[in-house]
Amino acid sequence: MAAHNKIITFIAELRKSIRNLALALGLSTLVVFFLSPHLLEFVQQHLADKLYFFSVAGPFLAHVKLSLFGAFYALMPCFMIVVWRALGKPFGVVGGQLFFFIFFTCLLFYAGTIFCYLITLPFGIKFLLGFSSEELKPVISVGRFVNFVTVFILAFGLIFELPIFMVFLAKVNVFKRKFYEKNRRYALLLIAILSALLTPTPDVVNMSLMGGPLYLLYESGIVILRVLGIGKEDEQEAA
Repeated sequence: MAAHNKIITFIAELRKSIRNLALALGLSTLVVFFLSPHLLEFVQQHLADKLYFFSVAGPFLAHVKLSLFGAFYALMPCFMIVVWRALGKPFGVVGGQLFFFIFFTCLLFYAGTIFCYLITLPFGIKFLLGFSSEELKPVISVGRFVNFVTVFILAFGLIFELPIFMVFLAKVNVFKRKFYEKNRRYALLLIAILSALLTPTPDVVNMSLMGGPLYLLYESGIVILRVLGIGKEDEQEAA
């Protein structure tokens, strides 16, 4: 019953801000749309050579998707504030603790996206295009390029949040630290499944580029719990 009430409280708090967030996202997307040619050029210079389109609406839709991504990316702190306030109320996470979770969630998200943009994506694209030859030339559509880049960057930003949510779940006694330590093999299996689902292409290289960092983040979450002393009381009681 207590868990049911917490879920209801979380949803109720979340609903209060959904309309404002949707409005902000829509307006921001419109603003970014006028800047999207420069944004696409910036991304293209870093990751691709020539892009093509195969339908009349192809370039327009690509700019819309890129604009939506840019707006969501810029508004991520607002989304995190809303989510953590909604989570914090039923679980009693307020004040400095709430600021801790909001700050590090945003920090990890942007760290993940930057890591993906500067390291993972260039390596992955170079590897995949390395199979081209004189007889097999790459012709990349602008729509598929935008889909590939935005989905990959957002996926990395979200998976980098893993340690902070591990800390939160341990803090509110949903999962103990020992739970994470004893279930590493299942975590590894789940990570492999998530990597296959979240990566735009289901090849081993791209899966490993996501799965490897994700498992390191899982282990770092356990280390953070040890450093913060969360779960120490349970060990003392067991002893």
